[in-house]
Amino acid sequence: MASSEKEEVISKRPKWEVADIFRLHGKEYRNSHALPLSHLKVMHYIEMCRTSYLGGHVERCDSCGHKHYAYNSCRNRHCPKCQSLTKAQWLEARKSELLPVGYFHTVFTLPHELNPLALCNKKTVYGILFKAVSETLLQFGRNNLNGTLGFHGILHTWDQRLMDHFHLHCVVPAGVLSFDKRRWIPAKKNFLFHVEALSIVFREKFIDLLKTAFLKGDLIFPGRSAALKTQRGFSRFIDSLREHQWVVYCKKPFAGPVQVLQYISRYTHRVAISNNRILSVDNDKITFAYRDRKHGDEVKTMSLKAEKFIRRFLLHVLPDGFMRIRHFGALANRCKKQNIQRIRELNGVSETLTDKSKKNTQELMLELTGIDIAICPCCKNGTMKVIAEITPLWKMGINYMDSS
Repeated sequence: MASSEKEEVISKRPKWEVADIFRLHGKEYRNSHALPLSHLKVMHYIEMCRTSYLGGHVERCDSCGHKHYAYNSCRNRHCPKCQSLTKAQWLEARKSELLPVGYFHTVFTLPHELNPLALCNKKTVYGILFKAVSETLLQFGRNNLNGTLGFHGILHTWDQRLMDHFHLHCVVPAGVLSFDKRRWIPAKKNFLFHVEALSIVFREKFIDLLKTAFLKGDLIFPGRSAALKTQRGFSRFIDSLREHQWVVYCKKPFAGPVQVLQYISRYTHRVAISNNRILSVDNDKITFAYRDRKHGDEVKTMSLKAEKFIRRFLLHVLPDGFMRIRHFGALANRCKKQNIQRIRELNGVSETLTDKSKKNTQELMLELTGIDIAICPCCKNGTMKVIAEITPLWKMGINYMDSS
């Protein structure tokens, strides 16, 4: 797979990007804030993405001679420019795993009272969220449908205004595989489980896991969460969590596997904000569009100072190595190939499970956008051929700040 990504041909390039904001205001922000290494790395990667610092190659049309300089992407999972191709590759791999059944979309949301603690203990709290949700859904699959449920979980940590909003999207096949794997037991046509019951069980499982983490010393309590570090303070906090609503949402099942892929693609590789939502960068003021969920998804605009915008963006940097997309139950990585094949057979689908396709960047982009990125953008007839490599500046010992 080529390291130079050319998604800019998909649509008109946004006038402003997160990278521009970092380049304009990142140095000042770094000088005035004590940032962890993970945040510094994300800012650095986004700033240098598709610049000469990373190198690339030169292409020339074999018909009209038009030249194009394509610089390599940073491939960081927090970079808004690096997600289209990654998403296409991920979805292509998931095509071979689709089941011939309906799918539900279920969302588990943490109450905002947990936000300060979660931001100081991202890896621990995010892990507890995955564990509490998976145990809840698997328990309901066992008790209500008498089988093993399978599902995909996708972590999101933001709302449309870039504020902290921790929730887990789950894509759940509408049924379970019997414990002896001899039957596929379907759920009701438009109903999976009672969301009120899911909410209560989810809350109690999460709280139990959080209490265990506290007793094991796995939590830290800086800043606003300092009052929770004592046994008494933490116990009061746990009691208060039970007074708040723990929201679980379940959408009616999709019409079929194709709709599942189209829908899940909205969530899998999304970052806190896409570049096309940034409307203007006026000195120290960043203006961006957002959807107001409380008012019928009405599109509104918000303006923030650069410092506040960067702070909100960095709230959503994931811990190094943390997997934000996970698979559970009958679809867990260790057993999903055999289980998917078995579920297909039980639903009358005779074809065997196909291997993941090995489509290249050109094929994926053509399928994703309908645009052949190998065709010359100037004459529309010739084919772009690589004629030279561009040596990355970092290999030449040039500091990124000196190259910008």
